[in-house]
Amino acid sequence: MTVRTRFAPSPTGYLHVGGARTALFSYLFARKHGGQFVLRIEDTDLERSTAESVNAIMEGMTWMGLDYDEGPFYQTQRFEHYHAAIQELMDKGLAYRCDCSKERLERLRDKQMAAKVKPRYDGHCRGRQVDPDAPHVIRFSNPVDGAVIVDDMIRGRVAFANSELDDLIIRRSDGSPTYNLTVVVDDADMGITHVVRGDDHLNNTPRQINILKALGKEPPRYAHVPMILGSDGSPLSKRHGAVSVVAYRDMGYLPEALLNYLVRLGWSHGDQEMFSLEEMIALFDIGDVNKAASTFDTDKLDWLNQHYIQHGDPAHIARLLSPHMGQIGIDPATGPDLVDVVAAQGARAKTLKELAEISAFCYRDFEAFDEAAAKKHLRPAAREPLQRMRAGLEMLALEDWEPETLHHVVERVAAELELNMGKVAQPLRVAVVGRAASPGIDITLQLVGKEATLRRIDKALAFIAEREAAAS
Repeated sequence: MTVRTRFAPSPTGYLHVGGARTALFSYLFARKHGGQFVLRIEDTDLERSTAESVNAIMEGMTWMGLDYDEGPFYQTQRFEHYHAAIQELMDKGLAYRCDCSKERLERLRDKQMAAKVKPRYDGHCRGRQVDPDAPHVIRFSNPVDGAVIVDDMIRGRVAFANSELDDLIIRRSDGSPTYNLTVVVDDADMGITHVVRGDDHLNNTPRQINILKALGKEPPRYAHVPMILGSDGSPLSKRHGAVSVVAYRDMGYLPEALLNYLVRLGWSHGDQEMFSLEEMIALFDIGDVNKAASTFDTDKLDWLNQHYIQHGDPAHIARLLSPHMGQIGIDPATGPDLVDVVAAQGARAKTLKELAEISAFCYRDFEAFDEAAAKKHLRPAAREPLQRMRAGLEMLALEDWEPETLHHVVERVAAELELNMGKVAQPLRVAVVGRAASPGIDITLQLVGKEATLRRIDKALAFIAEREAAAS
């Protein structure tokens, strides 16, 4: 048997991180077993489904590297398959027309609620002859005896009594098929062998199995993944912060960091924290997924993202960083090589967005000095070290503007003034960067370049003079 899994989102919004984790687990299961991963777009909700949402889903999957083998298949293009399946059930006597009014159904529900009985349809129209030209729905004739046993790959064996399942609607009065019918037909037609999905679908599973059997189809194996919770214990939602995959991309997270974080939400392999996609495929076992819900921890994601920024291939990080530089109005081609910036700054940022912001000084002059840094380091005592540094740096040829040579200039000025290196390097750093934190002073000067360095030292000297004049 060739394993075939699917990811079947509804295009009514962004790709939620919960959906992304489900897609990842489904993808890993298929890849581990040499199978196929299918993308299906469940777009039968015509009022809420949008092309923008489809694009957002596919954009998120592409960014994460979850490549699918078949699809995307759109349910709105498969209505003839659903109507054929409904007709087959009707011909077999396993589905029937129902013309119960909304008022009757509400009275039935109120009566059941008052009697503390689980509300469900009472089969009133089973065996009745309903005029096909009158308004009606079509219901599936669910078995009334026995039980449906779901051997869930995560939750284990779960039993559902058929007496607890009502005759669900499979075609609405407007002629459109319902979710439980379309999913069954699609899974059967597409040869899906294993369904990995959120555990909010567990109660749909016995109904879908009964429909599959009524159509003479073999049900797939199911794995219901527990939900992701926010920090307050409620289902993860917008009120907890970003929940869209594309939003995390735009906030400066790396795809490998988000994938690594999502795979560890409910699954583990010993004490290992870091996994490449290849390792995930080799080690992932759906049976090892925890039955309990997982809590989304942004601090842990930040830690992982910083690790990948710091230890990833600088050229790869630079490619992902480039659009974030553009977002703050910087063309990376106008300054130092972005790979060199990543190598120098990677350990200082949790996200690519933060990395872009703290690296802006390499490409453009800052507007103002950090107030605390200037107060501490741009004092009258810093004037002479800055003047001597300017003179020494101005004498360097452009081809000598290298870290080793720049470091020697700082050392020489410090020795001449009988100061420790910090008394020279820190005022120089604030003068050139605008704040007290940056890479080593030699690397910083190299990234900023000769012309900008001299210009910014002049700005710092003017700042010191203005402060002195104001104080006198």
